[in-house]
Amino acid sequence: MDRNVAGIILAGGQSRRMGGGDKPLLSLGNERLIDHVAQRLKPQVAALGLNANGDPARFAAMDLPVLEDTVPGHAGPLAGILTGLEWATRQTGCRWLMSAAGDTPFFPEDLVERLAAATRDRPGAIAVASSDGRWHPTFALWPLGLRDALRHFLVDEDNRRVSAFMERQDYVKVEFPMIETDDETIDPFFNVNTPDDLAAAERLLQSLRP
Repeated sequence: MDRNVAGIILAGGQSRRMGGGDKPLLSLGNERLIDHVAQRLKPQVAALGLNANGDPARFAAMDLPVLEDTVPGHAGPLAGILTGLEWATRQTGCRWLMSAAGDTPFFPEDLVERLAAATRDRPGAIAVASSDGRWHPTFALWPLGLRDALRHFLVDEDNRRVSAFMERQDYVKVEFPMIETDDETIDPFFNVNTPDDLAAAERLLQSLRP
């Protein structure tokens, strides 16, 4: 656990490719997608929150603070990251925020450790995860001091692209290895968007069990 890092799970999307509803609440194995995400992230951070809009009671079993977007209009993951930055500043003693998507159940268990190491000599930089040469902007370590610049970008400029905001800042990409199983090679940042993806996640979950 890094005592300087708070975490936010991004679960505010509208899941259109799954037919709407709460994609992170879908079952994976004996638990829900979002439970797998929380179990991976919680040991890595000093405090953990959940960004979701609507009735927070549906997440009550997780015993996490449920944080509604602080900007209106379902502005996407960047709104969730802003919400997390503002929450971490007010409610924690942390200096960084780790963001993670609520539909990505197999991300690395050393994610925070490796991203934090990459910014040791660049304290104002964003560290973003990459795999197989492709970056994953929702999996990033954010300095809390970026919150005002991010609010301006999202609200005043009405720009919702996570990567576009990162490209205006100092950032560093950190490459993570693929997951090798007996049958296939899987991206650790594989996310569940469709029913076929959910079936693939079930197969991977079974193959990774001892």
